[in-house]
Amino acid sequence: MIKRISLTLRIWRQESHCSEGKFEDYFMKDLSTNLSLLEALDKLNHQLIVKGQRPVNFDHDCREGICGSCGFLVNGQAHGPQNATTCCQLYLRKLQDESTLTLEPWRTKTFPIIQDLVVDRSSLDRLIVSGGFCSVDTGKVPDANEFKVSQQQAFSAFQTATCIGCGACIASCRNSSASLFTAAKIAHLGQLPQGQLSRLKRAQAMNKQMFIEGFGSCSNNLDCEASCPKEISANWISWMNNEVRQYKKDFS
Repeated sequence: MIKRISLTLRIWRQESHCSEGKFEDYFMKDLSTNLSLLEALDKLNHQLIVKGQRPVNFDHDCREGICGSCGFLVNGQAHGPQNATTCCQLYLRKLQDESTLTLEPWRTKTFPIIQDLVVDRSSLDRLIVSGGFCSVDTGKVPDANEFKVSQQQAFSAFQTATCIGCGACIASCRNSSASLFTAAKIAHLGQLPQGQLSRLKRAQAMNKQMFIEGFGSCSNNLDCEASCPKEISANWISWMNNEVRQYKKDFS
């Protein structure tokens, strides 16, 4: 038998970046515990539309914990109380009956609010544009076995490549640092043969762009690691800093 619960959703409502915002409460009853939090928001929006009211705006896309679109704060925690979970993977069976959930957008100046729970994360796109890619002209398609990559090396690179760019690490950091996101993007390319030619220049360029965008510095509080839905280690921040120091040593 499917269990059903009731929830009070206390949601931040804000028409635009320039308008005043406030929390509004919505009581929802008879919710199946098989629903995800986003599906509960879908039901709420259906009710609001039927009543002629503006629905709650929130980002979503794949709903499989892959795209990173659906990030927001749930009771002050990025993506909610469950570790290694995005908002779309947070199911109501993990919540208490008749509890109150406070939903609000990422709170950082580098992610200005667009509407309700939706924020502008284009600063992360600009970080990628600054250097988070490989543009080496390799000519014809090389043989698959031409570049030797060990299993350990491939696994390590994949661990950092799992970053979905949700912004939870930045929203959780008291300094609004993008160090974990940037380190992951640098490390997954810098550990593979194709990324070696521009490795140090990539680290320097992306590190510089972080400060241009207004992200803060890392102070090793490790909130980023704790909130990351892909559990990427903060040790990669030290790896990134070593890359930047090596760049300054080689190119100064």
